Amino acid sequence: MTRVDFYVLKPGSRGNRYTLAARLAEKAWRSGHRVLVAVASEEEQRHMDRLLWTFRDTGFVPHGLLGQADPALNPVLITLDNADDEHEVLINLQASVPEFFSRFQRVAECVDDDPGEREAGRQRYRFYRERGYPLQVHELD
Repeated sequence: MTRVDFYVLKPGSRGNRYTLAARLAEKAWRSGHRVLVAVASEEEQRHMDRLLWTFRDTGFVPHGLLGQADPALNPVLITLDNADDEHEVLINLQASVPEFFSRFQRVAECVDDDPGEREAGRQRYRFYRERGYPLQVHELD
């Protein structure tokens, strides 16, 4: 069964859910996992693409856009609505639960201090809880 972790940034934390997603993607990639980052719009897709190149001064996370980049060369892929053959780690930045989430071993839900995002995160939490998925919540500074 898919394990779901909610990463919640405390009020006043450094960064936002996008920088949190970049940090989680880097950590998962360095641990040898393949990662899919699900975003809600082409604008968010471009933002995550830029962020994964620039959020660290000393390097970048090898990544690409799903359907455009070679998956063999890019362990981190960004998508709007597709999972293809990815099954390890899903980082969700969408307001709702992606239909394909259960194909993954782990799901990371990123929530920041935005009131609308907090409420959407609560709804996603209820969705997973009502279906019996194992949940953990990590509050971060």
